[in-house]
Amino acid sequence: MGKRSRVVIENVTPQVDCGRFPIKRSAGDRVEVEADIFVDGHDVLSSALLFRKETETDWRTRSMESLVNDRWRAAFQVQEVGRYRYTVTAWVDPFRTWRRDLGKRMEAGQDVSVEIMIGAGLVREASGRAEGNRSAWLRRRAEEMAEKAGTRGGVPLALDEELESMMDGCPDTADATTYEKELIVSVDRGRARFSAWYEMFPRSRWSGGGGEHGTFKECEGRLPYISEMGF
Repeated sequence: MGKRSRVVIENVTPQVDCGRFPIKRSAGDRVEVEADIFVDGHDVLSSALLFRKETETDWRTRSMESLVNDRWRAAFQVQEVGRYRYTVTAWVDPFRTWRRDLGKRMEAGQDVSVEIMIGAGLVREASGRAEGNRSAWLRRRAEEMAEKAGTRGGVPLALDEELESMMDGCPDTADATTYEKELIVSVDRGRARFSAWYEMFPRSRWSGGGGEHGTFKECEGRLPYISEMGF
């Protein structure tokens, strides 16, 4: 029996007929994706929009922003003609939950030395998921937080914006929930957004005269003229 997910993802838009058919866009368009995302309890959520060209294997990501009433949003741009896939993933974020609770305890005037030690452990774990310079930076910060947990110097280290940015680059998504469907965007060239067309009736219109039916060869001579009009 599989593990029950705490995170629920619903009402992802845009999609056509519950994802049975692709949505339509033109090259260069921006695709705004929204979803209802919520979790049991009061933990802080993080979520990301995943997207890729259908011919690619690796997903690209955009962090989603929280709107109101559990609604989240992010966007990506479709640069080329073809098909793109997109979906949504979300997870309980231990680091952001810890930072929120740390702030509340500070406002209440509580001793936060234990909380700083807990945060140092979260940062240390993140250094194991990160690579290169980010990993080394997080490891050093975890050591500094642990050393100064019982002093005033521990709080600025914990609430530093640079720490938040570094942690955002290596989230713990082991228990992430991904929307059950991969939705599709069908991308056409820019002219596809205009609903105009040109019809030809060779037999009745493009005759050479003399009561004869028009031919495809005679129509072919009109193609440069039709092309100049943008068709």
